Amino acid sequence: MDKAYLIKVYGRVQRVGFRRFALDIAQELKLAGYVKNLEDGSVELFIQGDEEKLKYYIEKIRNAPQPIKVDNLVVEEQSYRSEIKFFKIIYGELPDELQEGFGSMQTIFMNYWDEFKDYRSEFRDYRNEFKDFRNEFKDFRNEFKDFRNEFKDFRNEFKDFRNEFKDFRKEFQDYRSEFREFAERTDDNFKLLIGMSQDILNKLINILELIEKDSKETRLMLNETMKILKEVLLFVSKK
Repeated sequence: MDKAYLIKVYGRVQRVGFRRFALDIAQELKLAGYVKNLEDGSVELFIQGDEEKLKYYIEKIRNAPQPIKVDNLVVEEQSYRSEIKFFKIIYGELPDELQEGFGSMQTIFMNYWDEFKDYRSEFRDYRNEFKDFRNEFKDFRNEFKDFRNEFKDFRNEFKDFRNEFKDFRKEFQDYRSEFREFAERTDDNFKLLIGMSQDILNKLINILELIEKDSKETRLMLNETMKILKEVLLFVSKK
């Protein structure tokens, strides 16, 4: 459904490019009407077309970008004017339009100038911060030198431990070889003792069997057993 509105726009809306902004949006939405400056510093808009597009258009005007600043909108519904087919800017007298153009450029320039001043101050802050980081980096560089020297000391110390470990490893190999020899000797001795113990056991059995026989044979057997026991004790004491 098509509708038409007459809109009064108040705020900073002259010499800031507001009319061009209103024209661009209207042409984008294919709306018809006009926009013109009024002597009290406000702007008059007549806009007509599809109702949904008009709502969107009014919202865009209300939130126009910088350096435009819309303080208030007065919207009145109007009769649809079929003779208006397109949207246009109604220009004023030449001196007024020249003032409008130069005023727009001045406003835009001042906005950029203010923004530049903010960036300049921010740049100074970054420059001071950079100096602090540079000084901090110097401290880290000196600290790194200390760590590098400390690393050299640890590296030399590690070399010493490595050499010492080689000595311990060699000593351990010697002890291991010696332990193997001792184990082999011990094994042989146990085998010998087991054999000798078996002889003693056999002799004792013979003694028990011959205990009832002639005492002379018994004494001879005991003497032989004692001789064997002496040999075992002598062998163990030598080991």
